[in-house]
Amino acid sequence: MLGDISLDGTTSGGGRPGRRALILVENLSVPFDRRVWQECTTLRDAGWTVHVICPRGEKRDTEPEAVIDGVRIHRYPLRAATGGPAGYLREYGTALWHTARLARKVGPVHVVHACNPPDLLFLPARWLTRRGARFVFDQHDLVPELYLSRFDRGKDLLYRAVCALERLTYRAADIVIATNESYRDVAVSRGGKRPEDVFVVRSAPDTDRFQPVPPEPELKRGKPHLLCYLGVMGPQDGVDYALRSLAKLRDETGRTDWHAVFIGGGDTFDAMVELSRQLGLAEQVQFTGRIPDADLARYLSTADVCLSPDPRNPLNDVSTMNKVLEYMVMGRPIVSFDLKEARVSAGEAAVYAPANDEAEFAELIARLLDDPEQRARMGKIGQERISGQLSWRNSQASLLAAYAAACRDHTPASAVAPVSTGKRQHS
Repeated sequence: MLGDISLDGTTSGGGRPGRRALILVENLSVPFDRRVWQECTTLRDAGWTVHVICPRGEKRDTEPEAVIDGVRIHRYPLRAATGGPAGYLREYGTALWHTARLARKVGPVHVVHACNPPDLLFLPARWLTRRGARFVFDQHDLVPELYLSRFDRGKDLLYRAVCALERLTYRAADIVIATNESYRDVAVSRGGKRPEDVFVVRSAPDTDRFQPVPPEPELKRGKPHLLCYLGVMGPQDGVDYALRSLAKLRDETGRTDWHAVFIGGGDTFDAMVELSRQLGLAEQVQFTGRIPDADLARYLSTADVCLSPDPRNPLNDVSTMNKVLEYMVMGRPIVSFDLKEARVSAGEAAVYAPANDEAEFAELIARLLDDPEQRARMGKIGQERISGQLSWRNSQASLLAAYAAACRDHTPASAVAPVSTGKRQHS
């Protein structure tokens, strides 16, 4: 709980000035959500007291409350949606109730920082913003584009509803954090935000934690080459495109000198395993599910080519794919479809097939398998980009600038006094 804090920000006990931030997440648990965890530790290192409210994980992040490296995490039980809109209503209703409950437990903060999806977290944040907290909207996804890309229902009533929720979230936000320039443009043009109130904080791998290790040829299952896919397996993520491309690699180019590993989980995991069986790929394609970081590093360090098969759709074309960045930090060459933000991230660390062209995607894989010098050159380019212009150091500076802008000339009314419970509160 907050101790007595004077209007100039110093504690009544003469301690160092301190500010409190509460980060709200619904989509993933923390610290499993790597971007959010990097934001937490950046703020902690800058002197913030950081709280997080998020769902519990299934196999990790299962404790209802934990303090990890100085960050206090409050978790609630949540069952991910299955089926149609009714499943999402249940999921989001449960998440909003628990988030509001835990936000009251955390008490007054200087900044409440909401990470979408969904574009609903401004609702439980209201209890804090009405008490003077500044609201930072961290836009991980463009939810209207996500809806169009995931459900293929067109601009129906639900689409109009998610657009309305996005507008309300923008309106509530004092500051918007965007993951790339494309999202920043949307915040300004569609969201009506002032350019000076929108900060680009790009996701980037933690290069201190995530580094190449010696390759392990046995992971190739007796084949000369290993292909890797890393990421979520949802309707919009293109795993089906990758599998059909691998079938073409086998059938149209006659290549069977490879083993492929698909790492990750998601809504369509079982369907993708079944598709690989239908395509006759079961002997050459391995699905690992989610695996520990140490195992992930082993696979990526052994891979000859990494796959980024996200098809062009309203969301993917303007989104930054974390898998591309993680391939790059491991020095792996990438085959991608030609998407606007894929080129911004990877540059010459990738080769690009025309959007959604599975035959050309397969052909580019074959060319890279035959050219080890180009693979090495592309891998080096990727590592240089990650350690330079795309490094988390640059994102840290932008994140702290966003918080400085949110707090400039502002002292939350409820953060300058103890929580009112009828008794004097102590830190």
